[in-house]
Amino acid sequence: MDERRADPVLFEDLYEKPTRVSFDEQRTSSDGGVFLVSAADRLLGITRAFVDRIRDGRQPGKVQHTVEQLLRQRVFGIACGYADANDAAKLAGDPMMRLAAGRSAEEDDDLAGQSTLSRFENSLDATTLFRIGCGLAEAVLDHQKRRRRAGRKPRLITIDLDPTDDPTHGQQQFAFFNGHYGNWCYLPLAAFVSFDRDPTQYLVGAVLRPGKAHATHGAFCVLRRLIEMIRWRWPKARIRVRLDGGYATPLMFEWLEWWGVEYLVAMAGNKRLDAIAEPAMRKSRREQRQTGETARRFGECRYAARSWDRRRRVIFKAEVVVLSGRPPRDNCRFVVTNLPHSPERVYNIYRQRGDAENRIKELQHGVDIGRTSCTSFLANAFRVLMSAAAYMLLQLLREYAPDEGLRRAQAWTLRERLIKVAARVRVTWRQIQIHLPATCGWAHLLRRLAINLGAEPALGP
Repeated sequence: MDERRADPVLFEDLYEKPTRVSFDEQRTSSDGGVFLVSAADRLLGITRAFVDRIRDGRQPGKVQHTVEQLLRQRVFGIACGYADANDAAKLAGDPMMRLAAGRSAEEDDDLAGQSTLSRFENSLDATTLFRIGCGLAEAVLDHQKRRRRAGRKPRLITIDLDPTDDPTHGQQQFAFFNGHYGNWCYLPLAAFVSFDRDPTQYLVGAVLRPGKAHATHGAFCVLRRLIEMIRWRWPKARIRVRLDGGYATPLMFEWLEWWGVEYLVAMAGNKRLDAIAEPAMRKSRREQRQTGETARRFGECRYAARSWDRRRRVIFKAEVVVLSGRPPRDNCRFVVTNLPHSPERVYNIYRQRGDAENRIKELQHGVDIGRTSCTSFLANAFRVLMSAAAYMLLQLLREYAPDEGLRRAQAWTLRERLIKVAARVRVTWRQIQIHLPATCGWAHLLRRLAINLGAEPALGP
């Protein structure tokens, strides 16, 4: 007996006639839009970045599911909202998921189950994971280079690193209690790039780190790889790095200057810096009392902590914030930089990195990058990479979306409007036909997006 098959139910008085609900559609899927994810993967080459770097040590005669099929099943499943390997058993016979994984919709054999996927997740070593991470970054940067080949080459490429916490519940390796976040966790690090004045921050990497890792743990390696990749593809472009206060260490400043990049790094205040900014703070407080609204001043100084090898430019924002229903609050911020612009402009440039926090929220709630429930740290690191890959595909859908609203939509909105569509699959001797509802509210957008991703208008039935 197929445990996935549910018995029918009957409502005697729900509508004008007795209503019978049956679960008997053999070639119907609730994820009809997954073909868009497959098209995005063809353009971006995400699963290929995995496959080319994974050595399959299984005996060929005993292999039922190839590495590419396993990867597509997991990555595309995460993009569709199925973050856990346990969900694979429920979708193993779904016709659209079978097509997306590279299988026939009419085969009798199901896709891989939870046990097979779990063994696959636990089979990779640290070197392979590192190479996969580099491959994902290369895939995104190569795609951006192809897209910008016809137009003006980018003059400025900005790198943003942003850490976050991933609460753990169980006996995961290297999960420690972190006092700053107040829980047992991992500390993933996400890397983004943006081009010139384009506000879009493209995810290029995600690295899982132990729960007590310092902010700079792994950051030097990630930055080095990205800088090398960017300079190889765009030799004449300026590179700018934006970091939050956890990265404000003497070694980080010296390292960024040695690489010859522009940088903006937030820094916590201290007695010396607070004293320098105090005259501007007094003016802001006086202005706030007069106007009753938020007031701010900008300034700069040359500053060197005892552990620094030289004096560096520090700009500050002396601000008094007024929020509805709350008393005025001092908000003095400092940024270390080597940019020559005015203090206000420098701070506004630094503020733009705040959008990375929105991308982090999408990673957490849109593709469940925190679903790190494996015991093995390396298996959890592999899950983080697969979640990052799923997000990269969703970002590509957003990038190619024909509607301005979809180009600003969050990951879960893209999924609800583009992927969660009922579909019936019909296979003939000539072609595979995917039938979507004629009443689909986003049918025209799906069609235009499919064309943007490489489809051609079809004539006739």
